[in-house]
Formats: sequence, structure tokens, C-alpha cells
Amino acid sequence: MPDSKTEQIRVWLVEDNEVFRRNVQRVINGLEEIACDGSFDSAEATFDALQKEAAPDVILLDVQLPGVDGISALEKFKEIVPDTRVIILTVFDDADKIFRAVCAGASGYVLKASGTDKIDEAIRQVMSGGAPMTPAVAKKVLDAFANSEILTGKKGDYGLTAREQEILRLLADGLLKKEIADALSISVNTVSTHLRRVYDKLHVNTNTGAVAKALREGII
Repeated sequence: MPDSKTEQIRVWLVEDNEVFRRNVQRVINGLEEIACDGSFDSAEATFDALQKEAAPDVILLDVQLPGVDGISALEKFKEIVPDTRVIILTVFDDADKIFRAVCAGASGYVLKASGTDKIDEAIRQVMSGGAPMTPAVAKKVLDAFANSEILTGKKGDYGLTAREQEILRLLADGLLKKEIADALSISVNTVSTHLRRVYDKLHVNTNTGAVAKALREGII
């Protein structure tokens, strides 16, 4: 991951609306320490590019795409470039798509109507370990989990320690790694170590994936 003092955050944009894609790329390239050096109109074109170029730090991904849709593409991205953060950038705010995206490993979910300032904020937030979502989207995520039948069963047992569950609860509350470290009076490195163990135990790759599975399985 880039050192914000010396390197730019590399962003790729996957969006089939050419006008919107060009506008967003222009805006991102006008931001400090961020560069959008990849712009694609389909998931398939992005997969091809990943065979030839180094993976970006962040992918901004639309849901409704020609060919492979955004949710299916997200699952593939998490397989082939697990260290890349994927932020859903879409007009869709229905609970089903949000729920599916979070379960598939999205690092954030941002509505196009939120404006370019939110895109800037979301990119920086995921690079700091956060999971950007507007309050309305976050509420729909929680409502979707609360109403899901899979929450009515027995709690999952993944061998998480009390500290790991505590960190997961703080993540679910929207805290960043540094804020969790401050709250628990431990170092950021220690938080990261706990999270890596959580990822291994839950078989996920992202903070949002960990929180989603923890909520789904009734762990927190």
C-alpha cells in the first residue's frame, strides 16, 4: 500500500456510462495524492488489464454493467487482487444490492448522488482501514441483516477471542483502526494483527466482509 507522503493512491474506475466515467476520472486526477490511471467500461476489460498491469489500490465499481455485473465482478476481484479495496459506486440504494455487495467483500458503498467530495472521502477512508457508507446505506445494511433468516440460527463458532470480538464490534460501529487502538489503549499494529487473525478465522479479506459475516453469524 502506498505511503501517502511519497506515493499516489492508484485508483481504477469501472463504469459503463462514458460521460460519468470521464467526469469522475477528471475529478479524481485533480485530487492531491490520488490518481485514476485506469478507466474501463466493463468488468471483462478490467480483468484483462489486471493480467498486464499492477493492481490498483482502489477500484471504484458500478453495479449495473454490460456482461459481468458489478456484484459478480466484485467476487472475482477479491479472488485475483485480494489486497485491492473495492468501493461500489452506483445509483442503486436498494437493500438487496447493498447486502449482496457487503457480503461479497465490498470495502464501501457510495451512491453517485453523494457527489465527488464523497468519492474523495471514501477513497481516503478505505486506505485508512475504514468502510465508507452514507448513514442511509449503513442503516439498510443493518436492517437487511436484522431481517435475514440466517440470523435466527445458532451463533457461529469461529474461535474468536474476546479481544477479536471486541475489535469487530468497534469496526461495526464505524471506528477506524487508529480509533480502535485509542479506545482499547493498544497500538495500531496490534489492531492490525488481531484483524489478520479475524480474517483467517472468518475466511474473509476485508473489514466490511468481517463485520458482515460476524453480524450474519451472530458473533457480535
